[in-house]
Parts: sequence; C-alpha cells; structure tokens
Amino acid sequence: MFPRPLTPLAAPNGGEPPGRALRRAPLGRARAGPGAPPLLLPSMLMFAVIVASSGLLLMIERGILAEMKPLPLHPPGREGAARPGPPALDAGDADSQVRQDVRNRTLRAVCGQPGMPRDPWDLPVGQRRTLLRHVLVSDRYRFLYCYVPKVACSNWKRVLKVLAGALDSVDARLKMDHRSDLVFLADLRPEEARYRLQHYFKFLFVRDPAERLLSAYRNKFGEIREYQQRYGAEIVRRYRPGAGPSPAGDDVTFPEFLRYLVDEDPERMNEHWMPVYHLCQPCAVRYDFVGSYERLEADANQVLEWVRAPPHVRFPARQAWYRPASRESLHYHLCSAPRSLLQDLLPKYILDFSLFAYPLPNVTREACHQ
Repeated sequence: MFPRPLTPLAAPNGGEPPGRALRRAPLGRARAGPGAPPLLLPSMLMFAVIVASSGLLLMIERGILAEMKPLPLHPPGREGAARPGPPALDAGDADSQVRQDVRNRTLRAVCGQPGMPRDPWDLPVGQRRTLLRHVLVSDRYRFLYCYVPKVACSNWKRVLKVLAGALDSVDARLKMDHRSDLVFLADLRPEEARYRLQHYFKFLFVRDPAERLLSAYRNKFGEIREYQQRYGAEIVRRYRPGAGPSPAGDDVTFPEFLRYLVDEDPERMNEHWMPVYHLCQPCAVRYDFVGSYERLEADANQVLEWVRAPPHVRFPARQAWYRPASRESLHYHLCSAPRSLLQDLLPKYILDFSLFAYPLPNVTREACHQ
C-alpha cells in the first residue's frame, strides 16, 4: 500500500525529521560502511510495476479528481507568523496535481523499502558531497533548493541572488556566476546543514530525463567550446572509427553522446547529464515539493508564494531566443539511435523516470516508423 501524499515534514517548533536516505543509487557500485544493513535495492521488475501502477493511478484519479482536496503543501511558517493556506485546485491544475500525487506515492514506496539509510550522512562520502554541493540555502526565507542543470537552475540562482539582496532584478543582464553570492549546504558545518534539512522548506524541479539529455547535448556540444574540447574530442576519439588523435569535438553525434553515457559511472558524470537521483538524492532528503519543467512558471511562482517572497520577485520568463527541444525533435533523435544502445542507457535513468512519473520513451519500430 502506498503511503499518504507528501506534506511538510518539519516546522521550527519540531516535528518529524525529514531525512529518509538511500545509501546509493541502484546502478552505482555498492559500498556500505561497517555494520551497515544489507542494501535492499528495488529491482527492475518493481520499477515496471511502479510505472504501470502510476499510469493506472493517473487514469483513476482523473475520474475522482473533482472530489479531491488539494494537497497541504506549504513551507514551515516563521515563528509567530501565520502559515499560508493550501493552494486552490482548479481544472487547469488537475493533471499537475495528479502527477504530484503519483510522485509522492512512488517516492514513499521506493524510499520506504527496508534497509534504506535515513539520513544524508549515511550516504557514501562521494554521494553526500554531490548532494550538499547541489543544495542552495536561503536563510532569510528558510528554504533549500536542489538545483538540477538543464532544468532552469540558472534562473533559480538569479532568484536566490535577488532574495539575498545581491542582485537588483531577475532580469539583470549579467553573465551568470554560478558560485558567487550563493550559499550551498556544503559551505556549512554538518550540524548547521542538519538543522536546515530538518526545518526548512525543501524543493527541486525535474524534467523528462530523455528531454534533459537532448537539451544538454544540444547546448554543450553545439554551443560551448569548453565542452567540445573537454568532452567532445574524447567522445569522438572513443567512438568514431578513424577519428584521428586530435578531433575538434564540435561534431559529436547524438548516438555517440549516448554511447559515452552508457560507459560512464552515473556518480562520476558531469552534472549536466548526471541523473537527478544522484544529484539530489530524493530518498535521502524528503523534499516538500517536486516542481515540473513542463509547468515551470506556475510551479516556480507557487513556490515563491509558499516561501513568502516579496511580491515583486517573480520567476524570470524564458528568453525570447530560447527554443526548448520539441517532442518531435526528441522523438527523431531517439529513433535515430540504435535500440540496443537505448536499452543499455535507460536503466541508468530508470529512477528519474519512475520516481518522477515520466513515461519511458516509445522507440518501438512502429512508433519510430510513424
């Protein structure tokens, strides 16, 4: 039986600790400390059941959604301050509400498995370091945000800088510095980080995993010389027959990029294509809200309302020149890759698909022929 939907887990006056941890992702190398219980990792069959049941849940709940009350998602209030009421659910938010509930239930089911560690400090050192380096802190507004590259994290960092008073406006035309004027959990002492993990509102934003990979490929290998030289040249040397010793790395094909990912350890990947599961450890940290890239502006502004950001602080609109990958482009790129390659790759991202209620891409011969 699935646990109940997600609710805020701790308030400044105490409450249930938020940490529910996973020692490591199923696809990494298993490492456990002395005396640690054996790791009971969900099997592929379990994930297939989860995905199937999530789809069924979507169909069932759409029929009864009119009778549902909105999930009581809001951040812990400041001492002495009234908490905001739960957001109203309207017809336009129906699918989003169902998806959020599916995510909550699936996270509870997977992360509640016996043998799972219950605190980020139970994670292996490398996993914990990655997590703490990706969680941004706002002490003024008492929230933690785990940033995921290629899911509007630059805009969120702009918002944090405005909230901290380091930037006048989210629309300021400045080159984004991804470190200055930002505080990460990794910058704090362990006891300081623990307190914030227990008492602050915690959120992250996710995106269709396949779409995120295509976005990273197009951006990093199509536009950024540093990535072409550092990663592209090596990819071409490895996977293109007759490439020569010094390729430019500016013409990496999508299948070559996927072959590179198949051979990479997920825990050692560049953050732009590292699975969200490894970046943010959603079992080790019990997030209060998981927003969607698909409804980025609405979800982001809802979060700003929950944390009581000033009314003039809004989430930045997408730049007029930005063109996200279309579903047609994603379908084309996936179908252009060998199916055996996708079969080897998708297990590395299965937790991102399963936990966040994204369907696996349909790359059957029939679908690709269409």
